[in-house]
Amino acid sequence: MPYITTNDGTQYYEEKGRDRPLVMIHGWSFSGRFFHRNVDAFAEHARVITIDLRGHGESGKPDHGYRIPRLAADLRDVLVQLDLTDVTVPGWSLGCPVIWSYPELFGQERLRAAIFVQQTPRQYYSPDWKPGHATCYDQAGLVFTQQRLTLNSDAFDEQNLSGCLRHPLPHDEKRFLLAEMKKCPSYVRSTLMADHTVHDWRDLLPHLNIPALVMVAKKDTVLNPGGPAWVAVHMPHARAEVFEDSAHMIFIDETEKFNASVVSFLKQ
Repeated sequence: MPYITTNDGTQYYEEKGRDRPLVMIHGWSFSGRFFHRNVDAFAEHARVITIDLRGHGESGKPDHGYRIPRLAADLRDVLVQLDLTDVTVPGWSLGCPVIWSYPELFGQERLRAAIFVQQTPRQYYSPDWKPGHATCYDQAGLVFTQQRLTLNSDAFDEQNLSGCLRHPLPHDEKRFLLAEMKKCPSYVRSTLMADHTVHDWRDLLPHLNIPALVMVAKKDTVLNPGGPAWVAVHMPHARAEVFEDSAHMIFIDETEKFNASVVSFLKQ
């Protein structure tokens, strides 16, 4: 199986297609296989690389490093070791702050464009910010989430998966995706969420000049669609595309529209 060796672990990836690279970054507790409905369509137009973030899927599971900047450094290791340039990076959910962190640390080296799929720039509520996470919006919500995923991870995964979708999955597909989620240990998820959920990216986004497509899911019950919409307004070279019939997993709820939107963006 293909792996990248980072300075303290291994990063699993899969690839298909050729030409300009498209490096896809999944969300918290998931894996690159969550894009199984999308890769073939994109591979007709690009060299598609799906990665498993540290602690997820088939990647290494060290006992440290579950912070957004470390994930951004892992992404850079992938780009450097595969010698990828002119890269378009779609990030979904947690994948968005990984991309936001990358230019803050390394500049826009090797990047061409980005696609941000349904992520708010701040998950916690504050007096000046309401479009946060539905449940993990303060320290008490974080602790509750950590307790649930630690005490009964199977029940948490079932609810997490169904809560991210607008439409039910076929049984075999649901079983496949739940098996992918099970590969991410509770300690990984708990530690990473504790870091991820406290970040506030609002000061950074107006300074990112990378061309971007921002996908906004109107039926998401996990993240308020006002958060992703804010990203599109405040990044200088971004535009929004609204998905009226999608929850958090746009690429599954509205697969054909999602695929067409990404391909169209690639061609621009």
